[in-house]
Amino acid sequence: MDFTSGGGVEGSEPHNNQFYQCEENKPLLADMSESNNNTKLGAGPCKRSLHHCSSSGMRYKLLHEGDIQVCVVKHPRTFLSKILTSKFLRRWEPHHLTLADSSLTSATPTGYMETSLPYSSIEDLQLLSWDNAPKYCVQLSFPGGTVLLQAANSYLRDQWFHSLQWKKKIYKYRKVLNNPSRWDVALKEIRALVDMALTSPLQDESIHQAPLHIISTLLAENSNLSPQDHENIIVAIAPLLENNHPPPDLCEFFCKHCRERPRSSVVIEVFTPVVQRILKHNMDFGKCPRLRLFTQEYILALNELNGGMEVVKKFIHSMHGPTGQCPHPRVLPNLVAVCLAAIYSCYEEFINSRDNSPSLKEIRNGCQQQNDRKPPMPLRLLRPEPPTPPPATILPLSTTPSPPHEILVELERNNNSANTKRKGGPTRGDSEPNLIDCLLVSPAVNTLSIQLPAQADRVLGCFALILKMLSDYDDWRPALASLLQPIPFPKEELKYVIQRFAEDPRQEVHSCLLSVRSGKDGWFQLYSPGGVACDDDGELFASMVHILMGSCYKTKKFLLSLAENKLGPCMLLALRGNQTMVEILCLMLEYNIIENKDTQLQIISTLESTQVGLRMYEQLCDRQRELKELQRKGGPTRLTLPSKSTDADLARLLSSGSFGNLENLSLAFTNVTSACAEQLIKLPSLKQLNLWSTQFGDAGLRLLSEHLACLQVLNLCETPVTDAGLLALSSMKSLCSLNMNSTKLTADTYEDLKAKLPNLKDVDVRYTEAW
Repeated sequence: MDFTSGGGVEGSEPHNNQFYQCEENKPLLADMSESNNNTKLGAGPCKRSLHHCSSSGMRYKLLHEGDIQVCVVKHPRTFLSKILTSKFLRRWEPHHLTLADSSLTSATPTGYMETSLPYSSIEDLQLLSWDNAPKYCVQLSFPGGTVLLQAANSYLRDQWFHSLQWKKKIYKYRKVLNNPSRWDVALKEIRALVDMALTSPLQDESIHQAPLHIISTLLAENSNLSPQDHENIIVAIAPLLENNHPPPDLCEFFCKHCRERPRSSVVIEVFTPVVQRILKHNMDFGKCPRLRLFTQEYILALNELNGGMEVVKKFIHSMHGPTGQCPHPRVLPNLVAVCLAAIYSCYEEFINSRDNSPSLKEIRNGCQQQNDRKPPMPLRLLRPEPPTPPPATILPLSTTPSPPHEILVELERNNNSANTKRKGGPTRGDSEPNLIDCLLVSPAVNTLSIQLPAQADRVLGCFALILKMLSDYDDWRPALASLLQPIPFPKEELKYVIQRFAEDPRQEVHSCLLSVRSGKDGWFQLYSPGGVACDDDGELFASMVHILMGSCYKTKKFLLSLAENKLGPCMLLALRGNQTMVEILCLMLEYNIIENKDTQLQIISTLESTQVGLRMYEQLCDRQRELKELQRKGGPTRLTLPSKSTDADLARLLSSGSFGNLENLSLAFTNVTSACAEQLIKLPSLKQLNLWSTQFGDAGLRLLSEHLACLQVLNLCETPVTDAGLLALSSMKSLCSLNMNSTKLTADTYEDLKAKLPNLKDVDVRYTEAW
């Protein structure tokens, strides 16, 4: 049936055309009151009622399609015709209807629904019900007729009613807000649209997103609005943003406002809750990078206020909360992502010059092809020479070995060419050199000064200080350390963050100072003397070594790494009286890390050159004499300490004579801890060790695994060891009996141990996850 002919929009009755023009263009502010005035009682047993939209009561999901019975009666809208079209004379057709953006259509366009029903032709929607018959209908009135939709129950009927009403109104708002001639009228319509979305009983993501997209499209097509219009629109749509992220075009509008009017009251009053919601609930900035850009611009706008970074600091504190633990786990990763993207953007021109690929800004502006790009901003790279250059941003250089070339690159600001001067080595043709290639050419150049524009330098300083603020929160520091671990930062303020990592006693924090994988430098390597980021003669490096030595990293593997890669810096700092480095050198001698006799003598000379070194070397010599006496053949082969014995008791006992023959030691039910491992590794013949029901933990296991290679039987029943320590036992190939009863062993670790310990035959894993 054609809903637009014979009295429809395009029919022969001129008054209907006039009606449609008024219907399409009239403001929608009074829709509810007009509908209330049109409410009438039907004839006979049929009752017609209007369902009011309310923020309370029943909730419905927005329908996009569904099966329903359809009846169409085309007639003049008179009282007599309504009697003639009673329920006894109606014919119903089943249809699968789709609620499209502009019309109601059927999957089977036949019969009543041969043509779609435009929302613009629907004059009124009402609910119908009968007292004596279980029929639940929605009445759609159009010029010259009526469409009845019959649902299976009252809930489905109401769902269809509200969904149709929503589709009809949202269609009208799209028409009204398409290129409006008067912005005062458009602002009223925006407010009405927001109110409609807030009061709708429908629950669907699109209920709030559709109005936001309509408004963002309107703003994108009208970029010449006055600042006051900007603020009025932002205030009008603020209620919709309380529980929804702004769409990309709206983010661009917000960014523009933050850049042009950073001191506007809208920034604090409207944007603050929006940004707080983004930081608390956003899961992936990669899906909507403009959310991240808007957050960056908001933070920079806060920095433009009179309080400057104090305002930013208060905002960061509000995101963390007043307690010691932030209740929102997504806040820190999102803040770090925002800071890293902002810092990256300061060097974006350098990085994108590597392959002439479009920058993020150019991608946002629609540039996709290389030939569409504007030439990159020319920058001047200067090799720092004495005297000390003015303060500048320091970029760490790659330590990738390369042929010894010498390079001087000058990228002038007044042209797009680069003059490259090389001495020795092959040339690269006529291609323009880029920053990364320049950095990789000469490992002899340790720093490179890059003069940034004033605005970029302010951005860099702002977000670097935010990372500094984040490192001051104890609960955020472990996650922050893992997030920043593999990233070489180009700003001196980040040194404070690394210092906080080095001062934190928690292993999950300071372990992130080391490299994440072989061949990848970490903070420990970057800040070592001679490293690309070291500017303090190794003070930060020494504090890193100190905290690592105080944890489970006091092992041969760590000392071997230092001896192979950082022995020179360690000896230099020890020569300057650094106590941590003196202790490192003494441990290298004690554990026989250094095999070369000349190097051993050099270390001894270094230790004897300072008072603290001489004292610690004399203590080492005393320990070595005691060790030789302890390991001298003789003494018992079995030894059991009394219950409640301590680490000090064990040390006192082992210092009283020779235990070179000791093969079986029982410390069961004593109070020893991982600290006694320092004494246990001095027993070269030890084959059986019983630690049942002690406080011996992971750190002690790591030490035993490196020094007691001949251990065959180990009892760890009811000890606090975890997977972290038990995995270290995989290097003890002589183990044939292992008791891990009532420990925190997991099934994966158990399978790993079985695979790596071929001699392991007797294993007890009762009361563990692997049982």
